[in-house]
Amino acid sequence: MSLFDGEADNMSSAKGSRRRGAAEASSSPPVAVPLELQPLAARMRPRTFDEFVGQQHLVGPQAPLRRAVEADRIPSCLFFGSAGTGKTTLARLCATLTQAHFEDFSAVTGGVADVRRIIGQARERRGHGQRTVLFVDEIHRFNRSQQDAFLPHVEDGTVILIGATTENPLATVNTPLLSRCRLFRFEPLGDEDIILLLRRAVEDERGLANLGLQVEAAALEHIARSAVGDARTALNSLEMAADLARESSALTLTLAEEAIGRRALDYDKSGDNHYQIISAYIKSLRGGDPDAALYWMARMLHGGEDPLFIARRLVIQSSEDVGNADPRALLIAMAALTAVEKIGLPEAAIPLAQATVYVATAPKSNASYVALHRAQDAVENQPPATVPMHLRAASLRGARTRLGEGAGYLYPHDAPGHFVRQDYLPPGFKTEAYYEPTEQGYEAQIARRLHQWWQEYEAGETET
Repeated sequence: MSLFDGEADNMSSAKGSRRRGAAEASSSPPVAVPLELQPLAARMRPRTFDEFVGQQHLVGPQAPLRRAVEADRIPSCLFFGSAGTGKTTLARLCATLTQAHFEDFSAVTGGVADVRRIIGQARERRGHGQRTVLFVDEIHRFNRSQQDAFLPHVEDGTVILIGATTENPLATVNTPLLSRCRLFRFEPLGDEDIILLLRRAVEDERGLANLGLQVEAAALEHIARSAVGDARTALNSLEMAADLARESSALTLTLAEEAIGRRALDYDKSGDNHYQIISAYIKSLRGGDPDAALYWMARMLHGGEDPLFIARRLVIQSSEDVGNADPRALLIAMAALTAVEKIGLPEAAIPLAQATVYVATAPKSNASYVALHRAQDAVENQPPATVPMHLRAASLRGARTRLGEGAGYLYPHDAPGHFVRQDYLPPGFKTEAYYEPTEQGYEAQIARRLHQWWQEYEAGETET
């Protein structure tokens, strides 16, 4: 039996009582809001695929999703992408074009009782030949067991599930649910797409046509740039600017700037864009571009990222991508981490920037990182070998004489140059070198030293 079929759910009693009122209030159908009272973004929702702006890989004439909807075979799916890219709008459109009933549900405000009610109503509709599209916004907010509870109702066709999330579904949605849904990525809209949407809103009767506004092209361009790919934000800004322009009937660049105010950069500390920007930062460090690394670092700090998160990533990269080509990189990154912990923002950005520049401009080597994975592969893929007798600790009395433990070990500090050639791995265990130093920076000295130490020894082994 599904979680949504029984009386018990896995929420605490406190949470259940807190949501009881909302569940009771939602038992009756919502009252439709007149079109003229709806926000501009809601009024301008597209009615056909051809009116949809952006996401042509999803709604273009030959796009698989569009063809499935037009053939009345809409699948359960997950829409993922940044805010304002059309996830809810496309879900509504899919339901409309397939004559399915659309249920809009938020994982933030709704509870299990609401879903039980929706599932029950969906069963009744199915009995009368009508399907139900259950749109679950922010589906990642549901925990694992709550997500799993959708499975039987998706499998038996009670609902067509369309989940939406601003996060990476591979990291936030259960594997069983993922396997039953198609994944569709929504890209941020380009400025040209948003300008097209804004012009349509100005001229359309559902939008602002009744105001008779004279709109400067520069005003629309500014609104589009400030929206950073978010159509909803752009339309909200246009609506605010239009209110300011009612008296003069002229929507100017100045009014657009006043309506928008200071632009908030597109950075969500918990969303998918968080991982995209830290990825750009890491790749800039690895690629030796200090300017790009500083830019992405500044983007993160401006967006409210925890500087400790950045500092920890910097420590990792100093070892992974610089390594022994410049061992000081790790020390400097660790010093920056300590500085960030001690002094906090805004001053913590200064040592963070210094360490960022150092790691970006240091000679690069991933030899230690590669060596680690080779050693781990050997541990996982080869039978465990016993420790050679000469490397064992003769900790028990008589272990050396009676058991041979520790016998034959050569103490390096007794040899010239404090090095002695002997086996440290089990016989025949290693087939390739794990650590292969590069010729980058200090690691070139390591390469020469290892060559000097081991060349004659390995040559002797080959001869025998």
